Amino acid sequence: MRFLFLMLLLSVVSCYETTRNCKDYKIGEFYSEVIIDDELFTSKFKRTEGLQVEAYNNEIDSSKLRWINDCEVIFKTIKPKNMAEKKDIHLKILTTTDSSYTFEYSYVGETKKQKGIAYKVK
Repeated sequence: MRFLFLMLLLSVVSCYETTRNCKDYKIGEFYSEVIIDDELFTSKFKRTEGLQVEAYNNEIDSSKLRWINDCEVIFKTIKPKNMAEKKDIHLKILTTTDSSYTFEYSYVGETKKQKGIAYKVK
């Protein structure tokens, strides 16, 4: 009986597929939220196919974008001000809804990842 229940549970879970309509989020205006060490960080940004301009803490950063596929992108800061900004960032869209996406990101080559949510404004 346990085996039958386990097989039924496995079949239901294996059929579940997360939604990822990543193309809907390649361009537009967005608002994002990331929690790091129990602190909420927010930013606003505009994205075209090859460029992202982000406003955070009254600072504006611009990055070139290189899309790996529809759901993954590499950010390269155009005018880095320090060593940390010289590192490229890899972002992967994990799930999407009709107005937002959940993502994870890290510096290229590093294993520690952060997660956040971005909401489409326009």
